[in-house]
Amino acid sequence: MRVVVNLTRCQAYAQCAFLAPDVFRMRGAEALMYDPEPDDAQRERVLRAAAACPVQAILVDRADDREAAVESATTGPAVSARTAASSRTAGWRQTGEQPSPDGHDAATEAFRRDGRIVIVGASLAGLAAAATLRREGFTSSLTMIGDEPYQPYDRPPLSKQVLEGWVAPDHTGLPRVDELGVRWLLGMPATGLDPAGRQVHLGNGGIIDYDRLLIATGTRARPWFNRDEAALDGVFVLRTRDDAAGLRHRLADRPGRVLVIGGGFTGSEVASVCRDRDLAVTLVERGPTPLVGALGGVIGAVAADMQREHGVDLRCGVTVTRLEGDTAGRLRRAHLSDGSTVDAEVAVVALGAVRNTEWLRDCGLAVGDWGVGCDAGCRVLDVNGVTTDDVFVAGDVARFPHPLYDYQFLALEHWGNAVAQAQVAAHNMVCAPADRWPHQAVPVFWSAQFGTNIKSVGVPTLADQVVIAQGSVAQRKFVAAYGYCGRLVAAVGFDQGKWLESYQSLIETGAPFPPDVHGVDEPTDAQPVSAQIPDHTTRNRHATVAVTGHDPSERRAGMLHLH
Repeated sequence: MRVVVNLTRCQAYAQCAFLAPDVFRMRGAEALMYDPEPDDAQRERVLRAAAACPVQAILVDRADDREAAVESATTGPAVSARTAASSRTAGWRQTGEQPSPDGHDAATEAFRRDGRIVIVGASLAGLAAAATLRREGFTSSLTMIGDEPYQPYDRPPLSKQVLEGWVAPDHTGLPRVDELGVRWLLGMPATGLDPAGRQVHLGNGGIIDYDRLLIATGTRARPWFNRDEAALDGVFVLRTRDDAAGLRHRLADRPGRVLVIGGGFTGSEVASVCRDRDLAVTLVERGPTPLVGALGGVIGAVAADMQREHGVDLRCGVTVTRLEGDTAGRLRRAHLSDGSTVDAEVAVVALGAVRNTEWLRDCGLAVGDWGVGCDAGCRVLDVNGVTTDDVFVAGDVARFPHPLYDYQFLALEHWGNAVAQAQVAAHNMVCAPADRWPHQAVPVFWSAQFGTNIKSVGVPTLADQVVIAQGSVAQRKFVAAYGYCGRLVAAVGFDQGKWLESYQSLIETGAPFPPDVHGVDEPTDAQPVSAQIPDHTTRNRHATVAVTGHDPSERRAGMLHLH
């Protein structure tokens, strides 16, 4: 059996850990861990846990219609809207009403029966889109292309359950993969796109035709800048199932010290697992604190204290300049920018992600290092900024305008965003133009590290101020609210997940900052301070196009490749 918990919804009530303790475990007060592929002997316990979950965040595969309701509950407001829309459609069919005179409904129904949809990216977003397409009534040809040899699997457990040795790397599959009637082309990277001819070019020289295309190629781990050093035995990145398998095996050998290069969420989670396994770990972060790029310096300082309290040798404000190996090609030492060295047998390079867009180069779409540009309906923009009607994008590789954030284009590497955006994209691929939805979900992400559940709603990096709105920093149980120009834009909770849904509602309604939460676990000295967000998180956007022509009919944009 396969299980997935939508941790963007989970509020750590822990009923699942009581009802199925071999499958669900609480780490600390709120950090839930689970086995994505438990033994079938656990099925009855898991189904009871899913039914008892107060927020219905557990999805189990091969479930009957009653459990299908759980899936709807786990995926948020978009699904409720879809259910209502489906009911309206069903009612239209039952009452015998005719399609609109413009023929859109007839064309839509014909496409659902006979169209060809190709999804490039056998990812969480790709799978969520495929499930939505089938649920929306698309019964025709559906092809999914993936460069890895595996069907879609869940990545968050790789840096947690898998590395700590509880869950095997190949036991991270996502539910309902085999129920969707998908034609799988796995281990077969896409190498090019011809939008005019509606063709995807494959690494083996093959060509796949489509009527509508979804780009869901996501990201890959940013490699170490020196190829020879990156090839040393003991140097790892962590993004794929194979990456996790290799690193897990090496940690099981109990190296004398693990070096983590980069203090973002992945690097911090790796450091946490190392300390859980009683391994010495040094984390090197170029910024003033870990997590500074996502949460800012004020809350990053709390994360720094937490790491040091758990025995991490944390070095901030420095970089690794060189990795040194022995004569046999094994990692032995790292040289830092302050002149110091760190002896280590394992190094994990956690320097962020690179969006997988190279295969789209020169295809005429709005594509760059920042991702694939699209409108709020997930329709891809061409290089001139004009929307296309047959190419869509979703997940980590997408860059889209969000009305809550002054229509700035956001690129989000979040589990919840991948699912929500894929559902919107899939709906819009098979509906009439008048029925398209905008992707306006408030971003939500989480991380479990050092026994603490860190959860965020909104976009903290767009803030200029932060205030501790609830709880106690000293006790590591608090909510930090983020504001920009007097408006609430984000909130981050440390072991306070139950409050985040309320903050999400405040963000959606444009609530003022600081928020009014008087009487609810309010700190006595809460005063807004600078959020200390690094400039590079919202600026340094280099131009990637040049515009030519004078008459409006001649004005055209062209991509600039700067490297």
